[in-house]
Amino acid sequence: MQRCEVLVIGGGPAGSSCARFLASEGVPVLVMDRERFPRDKPCAGWITPEVLALLGIDPAVYGSERLLQPIREFRTGLMYRDEVVTDFAHTVSYGILRSEFDHYLLQAAGCPTLLGEAAAKIVRTANGWLINDRIEAAVIVGAGGHHCPVAAFMGAAPGRESAILAMVAEFRLPERELSVSFLPPGCVELHFTPDLSGYGWLFRKGCYLNVGFGIYPGSGVRVQTQDFCAHLQLRGDIPLDLTPHLKGHAYLPYRRTGGRDVVADGALLVGDAAGVSSPQSGEGILPAVESGRMAARTILEAAGDYRRERLEPYRDSLKKRFGAHRADAPSAPATLRKLAAAAILSNGWLTRHLVLDHWFLHADET
Repeated sequence: MQRCEVLVIGGGPAGSSCARFLASEGVPVLVMDRERFPRDKPCAGWITPEVLALLGIDPAVYGSERLLQPIREFRTGLMYRDEVVTDFAHTVSYGILRSEFDHYLLQAAGCPTLLGEAAAKIVRTANGWLINDRIEAAVIVGAGGHHCPVAAFMGAAPGRESAILAMVAEFRLPERELSVSFLPPGCVELHFTPDLSGYGWLFRKGCYLNVGFGIYPGSGVRVQTQDFCAHLQLRGDIPLDLTPHLKGHAYLPYRRTGGRDVVADGALLVGDAAGVSSPQSGEGILPAVESGRMAARTILEAAGDYRRERLEPYRDSLKKRFGAHRADAPSAPATLRKLAAAAILSNGWLTRHLVLDHWFLHADET
C-alpha cells in the first residue's frame, strides 16, 4: 500500500503547479498520470510571459535547452478573408512544445510520480481515498483535463456539457521547407469564423508548424478543421505533400456555462478538469497554473481537515480571479454577430487592443 497526504491525478501544468507548491511546503504529495512523460499533448503550445513569471522560469535558461519561440507578430482576420498584420516589435508571448514544457514542470515539482497508470478505481474511505486498491491519500486533486476521472467521480458529465472542441496538429517542417515557408518563426495567424464562435490558427515555432481549429459549441469541428487545413495548403502555408495528423481535445470555457462543482469532501478540481480556460481565446495554461496554486494554498490552509466546508475557499479564489459563472444565455442574432466580427477584424486598432491585447494576451490583467 502506498500512502501520501495529497494525490494529484494529472501531471500537466495544473497538477504539477499544485504539487510543486505543496512539496515546497513539506507536504507529502504524489503525482499520478496515465501517460509517461515526456508525452505529446494536443495544444497550440503558446504561453504568455505571465506563465513564466508565475512559475519563476527564466526564459533565457529555459530556452537554452528547449524550444521557446518569441512571438511578436500576428495576422488576424475572418476565415478565408484578408488579414490585418499587427507587429508588436517586442516579445509578447512564447511558443513551446508541450512535450518539453510539461515534462520540465513535472520534474520541477520535486515530488514522487507514478506515471503510466490511470486512476481506474476511486473509492471514498473513512480516512480519505483509496485509488486502484493500493494508493491511500487524505485528499485528491483532479488535474486530469476535461475527462478527468476525479471530475467524473464528482458528477461532471463531459459528453453532456457545452464545451469547446478543437483539433490540432503539430509537425516538424522538412528541411527543404524551412527557408521558403510563407510564415516566419514567431508569427501567429488567427482566422475567425464569421460569428466569432471559433477560430483557426497557424503558428510556426522554430522548425515546427502548429495548426488547429476550435469552436464553441464544438459541432462539426473535424470537417471545419479539415477544410481550414486544405485552404492553408492551397495558399502555400502548409506543404501540399504533408497531411496534418489531427488530434482532438475538449475544454470548458470559464464563465460561459454554469461550471463544474470544483469542491467536494476531500477533493478539488484544477485546470481543464475545473473548466477554467479563457472564454475568448480558449487559452488554458495560465489559468491552469493559477488554479493549481490556489488549490495548493487552500489545502495548506485546511491544515489536515479536508471537509468540503474547509475547502470552499478555493471556489471563492477562482471566482475572485476569473469571475462568477453564469448559465448559457441567448446569444445575439447571427446577423448582428457577423456585422460585429467584420467591423472588429477589419480595423487595426480594434484588432490589436480588443482581440489581441484583451482576448489573447490579457494585457489588461497585468
